[in-house]
Amino acid sequence: MEDNQPRPPWQRSNQRKPARVPLTQELIVDTALAVLAEEGIEAVTMRRVAQGLDTGPASLYAHVSNKEELHELMADRVLGEIPLPEVDPAAWRAQLKDLLSAQFAALVRYPGIARVVMAIMIPAGPNLLRLGEVMLALLRAGGLSVRHAAFGCDVVGMYVKAFAQESSEWRGGLADRPETKRRAEELNAYLAALPEHAFPHTVAVHELFNEGTARERFEFGLDILLDGLAAKAE
Repeated sequence: MEDNQPRPPWQRSNQRKPARVPLTQELIVDTALAVLAEEGIEAVTMRRVAQGLDTGPASLYAHVSNKEELHELMADRVLGEIPLPEVDPAAWRAQLKDLLSAQFAALVRYPGIARVVMAIMIPAGPNLLRLGEVMLALLRAGGLSVRHAAFGCDVVGMYVKAFAQESSEWRGGLADRPETKRRAEELNAYLAALPEHAFPHTVAVHELFNEGTARERFEFGLDILLDGLAAKAE
Protein backbone atom coordinates (compact mmCIF):
# COMPACT_ATOMS: atom_id res chain seq x y z
CA MET A 1 0.00 0.00 0.00
CA GLU A 2 1.33 3.38 -0.99
CA ASP A 3 2.41 5.61 1.89
CA ASN A 4 0.04 8.34 0.76
CA GLN A 5 -2.86 6.00 0.20
CA PRO A 6 -5.45 6.10 2.98
CA ARG A 7 -5.95 2.87 4.95
CA PRO A 8 -9.42 1.29 4.75
CA PRO A 9 -11.34 1.85 8.00
CA TRP A 10 -11.75 -1.90 8.59
CA GLN A 11 -7.99 -2.43 8.72
CA ARG A 12 -6.26 -1.94 12.04
CA SER A 13 -3.60 0.72 12.23
CA ASN A 14 0.01 -0.22 12.78
CA GLN A 15 0.30 2.68 15.20
CA ARG A 16 0.01 1.55 18.77
CA LYS A 17 0.05 3.37 22.05
CA PRO A 18 3.44 3.30 23.76
CA ALA A 19 3.75 0.43 26.20
CA ARG A 20 2.98 1.45 29.76
CA VAL A 21 5.81 1.15 32.25
CA PRO A 22 5.13 -1.85 34.50
CA LEU A 23 3.73 -0.78 37.84
CA THR A 24 6.02 -1.58 40.77
CA GLN A 25 6.17 -0.62 44.41
CA GLU A 26 9.35 1.35 43.72
CA LEU A 27 7.66 3.36 40.97
CA ILE A 28 4.68 4.05 43.22
CA VAL A 29 6.97 5.37 45.96
CA ASP A 30 8.89 7.49 43.43
CA THR A 31 5.63 9.05 42.26
CA ALA A 32 4.41 9.59 45.82
CA LEU A 33 7.62 11.45 46.72
CA ALA A 34 7.19 13.63 43.63
CA VAL A 35 3.65 14.48 44.75
CA LEU A 36 4.99 15.24 48.23
CA ALA A 37 7.60 17.64 46.83
CA GLU A 38 5.02 19.52 44.78
CA GLU A 39 1.90 19.43 46.94
CA GLY A 40 2.78 18.32 50.48
CA ILE A 41 2.14 15.20 52.53
CA GLU A 42 -1.62 15.77 52.78
CA ALA A 43 -1.89 15.41 49.00
CA VAL A 44 -0.24 12.00 48.97
CA THR A 45 -3.26 9.71 48.66
CA MET A 46 -3.73 6.53 46.68
CA ARG A 47 -5.98 8.35 44.25
CA ARG A 48 -3.55 11.24 43.70
CA VAL A 49 -0.58 8.92 43.18
CA ALA A 50 -2.63 6.82 40.77
CA GLN A 51 -3.36 9.97 38.78
CA GLY A 52 0.37 10.66 38.57
CA LEU A 53 0.85 7.17 37.17
CA ASP A 54 -2.05 7.51 34.73
CA THR A 55 -3.87 4.56 36.24
CA GLY A 56 -6.66 3.83 38.67
CA PRO A 57 -6.29 3.55 42.47
CA ALA A 58 -7.27 -0.11 42.39
CA SER A 59 -4.08 -1.00 40.47
CA LEU A 60 -1.95 0.34 43.33
CA TYR A 61 -3.40 -2.06 45.88
CA ALA A 62 -1.57 -4.99 44.31
CA HIS A 63 1.65 -3.37 45.51
CA VAL A 64 0.66 -1.17 48.50
CA SER A 65 -2.02 -2.03 51.06
CA ASN A 66 -3.23 1.50 51.81
CA LYS A 67 -2.20 5.12 52.21
CA GLU A 68 -0.61 4.45 55.59
CA GLU A 69 1.67 1.78 54.16
CA LEU A 70 2.53 4.08 51.26
CA HIS A 71 3.56 6.82 53.69
CA GLU A 72 5.72 4.35 55.62
CA LEU A 73 7.39 3.17 52.42
CA MET A 74 8.11 6.80 51.55
CA ALA A 75 9.61 7.43 54.98
CA ASP A 76 11.79 4.35 54.75
CA ARG A 77 13.01 5.45 51.31
CA VAL A 78 13.96 8.86 52.71
CA LEU A 79 15.82 7.31 55.64
CA GLY A 80 17.68 5.14 53.15
CA GLU A 81 19.41 8.30 51.87
CA ILE A 82 21.30 8.65 55.17
CA PRO A 83 24.91 7.38 55.01
CA LEU A 84 25.66 4.91 57.80
CA PRO A 85 29.14 4.93 59.35
CA GLU A 86 31.38 2.05 60.32
CA VAL A 87 31.27 2.23 64.11
CA ASP A 88 34.47 3.56 65.68
CA PRO A 89 34.32 3.33 69.50
CA ALA A 90 36.89 6.12 69.80
CA ALA A 91 34.67 8.48 67.82
CA TRP A 92 31.20 7.25 68.77
CA ARG A 93 29.91 10.63 69.93
CA ALA A 94 31.01 12.51 66.80
CA GLN A 95 29.67 9.71 64.60
CA LEU A 96 26.32 9.72 66.36
CA LYS A 97 26.03 13.49 66.08
CA ASP A 98 26.81 13.34 62.36
CA LEU A 99 24.30 10.54 61.89
CA LEU A 100 21.52 12.41 63.69
CA SER A 101 22.35 15.61 61.82
CA ALA A 102 22.08 13.71 58.54
CA GLN A 103 18.74 12.27 59.64
CA PHE A 104 17.48 15.76 60.47
CA ALA A 105 18.58 17.06 57.07
CA ALA A 106 16.89 14.18 55.24
CA LEU A 107 13.59 14.69 57.07
CA VAL A 108 13.61 18.43 56.43
CA ARG A 109 14.22 17.85 52.70
CA TYR A 110 10.84 16.10 52.56
CA PRO A 111 8.40 18.23 54.60
CA GLY A 112 5.82 16.06 56.31
CA ILE A 113 7.91 12.89 56.37
CA ALA A 114 8.99 13.58 59.97
CA ARG A 115 5.33 13.37 61.00
CA VAL A 116 5.06 10.01 59.24
CA VAL A 117 8.17 8.65 60.96
CA MET A 118 6.86 9.78 64.34
CA ALA A 119 3.62 7.89 63.73
CA ILE A 120 5.31 4.57 62.88
CA MET A 121 4.56 2.28 65.81
CA ILE A 122 6.64 -0.72 64.66
CA PRO A 123 9.93 0.23 62.93
CA ALA A 124 9.94 -2.65 60.45
CA GLY A 125 11.22 -0.86 57.33
CA PRO A 126 14.66 -2.12 56.24
CA ASN A 127 16.28 1.31 56.21
CA LEU A 128 14.72 2.30 59.53
CA LEU A 129 15.95 -0.96 61.06
CA ARG A 130 19.49 -0.39 59.77
CA LEU A 131 19.49 3.18 61.05
CA GLY A 132 18.32 2.04 64.49
CA GLU A 133 20.91 -0.74 64.56
CA VAL A 134 23.77 1.68 63.91
CA MET A 135 22.46 4.15 66.50
CA LEU A 136 22.33 1.39 69.10
CA ALA A 137 25.80 0.18 68.11
CA LEU A 138 27.22 3.68 68.55
CA LEU A 139 25.64 4.09 71.97
CA ARG A 140 26.91 0.69 73.06
CA ALA A 141 30.36 1.59 71.73
CA GLY A 142 30.17 4.69 73.93
CA GLY A 143 29.84 2.51 76.99
CA LEU A 144 26.09 2.67 77.60
CA SER A 145 24.28 -0.35 78.95
CA VAL A 146 21.74 -2.14 76.77
CA ARG A 147 18.92 -0.47 78.70
CA HIS A 148 20.39 3.03 78.49
CA ALA A 149 21.27 2.55 74.81
CA ALA A 150 17.67 1.59 74.06
CA PHE A 151 16.26 4.55 75.97
CA GLY A 152 18.87 6.90 74.54
CA CYS A 153 18.11 5.82 70.98
CA ASP A 154 14.44 6.57 71.60
CA VAL A 155 15.15 9.99 73.14
CA VAL A 156 17.51 11.31 70.46
CA GLY A 157 15.35 9.87 67.70
CA MET A 158 12.26 11.63 69.03
CA TYR A 159 14.19 14.88 69.36
CA VAL A 160 15.36 14.75 65.74
CA LYS A 161 11.90 13.90 64.39
CA ALA A 162 10.11 16.56 66.43
CA PHE A 163 12.63 19.26 65.53
CA ALA A 164 12.47 18.28 61.86
CA GLN A 165 8.68 18.44 61.89
CA GLU A 166 8.70 21.90 63.44
CA SER A 167 11.33 23.09 60.96
CA SER A 168 9.29 21.69 58.08
CA GLU A 169 6.25 23.64 59.18
CA TRP A 170 8.21 26.88 59.19
CA ARG A 171 9.90 26.11 55.88
CA GLY A 172 6.47 25.42 54.44
CA GLY A 173 5.69 29.14 54.62
CA LEU A 174 4.30 29.46 58.13
CA ALA A 175 6.91 32.06 59.05
CA ASP A 176 6.02 34.16 56.02
CA ARG A 177 2.30 34.37 56.72
CA PRO A 178 1.18 37.87 57.70
CA GLU A 179 -0.77 36.61 60.69
CA THR A 180 2.28 34.69 61.96
CA LYS A 181 4.50 37.76 61.73
CA ARG A 182 1.85 39.92 63.36
CA ARG A 183 1.42 37.42 66.19
CA ALA A 184 5.18 37.24 66.75
CA GLU A 185 5.45 41.04 66.91
CA GLU A 186 2.55 41.22 69.35
CA LEU A 187 4.06 38.51 71.54
CA ASN A 188 7.47 40.20 71.53
CA ALA A 189 5.92 43.53 72.55
CA TYR A 190 3.87 41.84 75.25
CA LEU A 191 6.87 40.08 76.78
CA ALA A 192 8.92 43.27 76.68
CA ALA A 193 6.17 45.10 78.56
CA LEU A 194 5.96 42.59 81.42
CA PRO A 195 6.86 44.01 84.86
CA GLU A 196 10.56 43.41 85.22
CA HIS A 197 10.37 42.90 88.98
CA ALA A 198 8.01 39.94 88.47
CA PHE A 199 9.50 38.49 85.27
CA PRO A 200 13.16 39.62 85.18
CA HIS A 201 14.44 36.61 83.23
CA THR A 202 11.63 36.59 80.67
CA VAL A 203 12.16 40.29 79.96
CA ALA A 204 15.91 39.73 79.65
CA VAL A 205 15.65 36.91 77.07
CA HIS A 206 12.45 37.71 75.17
CA GLU A 207 14.34 38.99 72.11
CA LEU A 208 16.33 35.73 71.94
CA PHE A 209 13.27 33.53 71.45
CA ASN A 210 13.34 34.25 67.71
CA GLU A 211 17.09 34.55 67.28
CA GLY A 212 19.46 31.93 65.95
CA THR A 213 18.99 29.59 63.04
CA ALA A 214 17.17 26.27 63.26
CA ARG A 215 20.52 24.53 62.82
CA GLU A 216 22.04 26.39 65.79
CA ARG A 217 19.11 25.49 68.02
CA PHE A 218 19.12 21.89 66.81
CA GLU A 219 22.82 21.40 67.52
CA PHE A 220 22.52 23.07 70.93
CA GLY A 221 19.86 20.60 72.03
CA LEU A 222 21.63 17.67 70.42
CA ASP A 223 24.87 18.46 72.25
CA ILE A 224 23.00 18.53 75.55
CA LEU A 225 21.44 15.13 74.86
CA LEU A 226 24.74 13.59 73.78
CA ASP A 227 26.53 15.03 76.83
CA GLY A 228 23.88 13.44 79.02
CA LEU A 229 24.21 10.09 77.28
CA ALA A 230 28.00 10.22 77.58
CA ALA A 231 27.60 10.76 81.32
CA LYS A 232 25.68 7.46 81.47
CA ALA A 233 28.60 5.51 80.01
CA GLU A 234 29.80 2.64 82.12
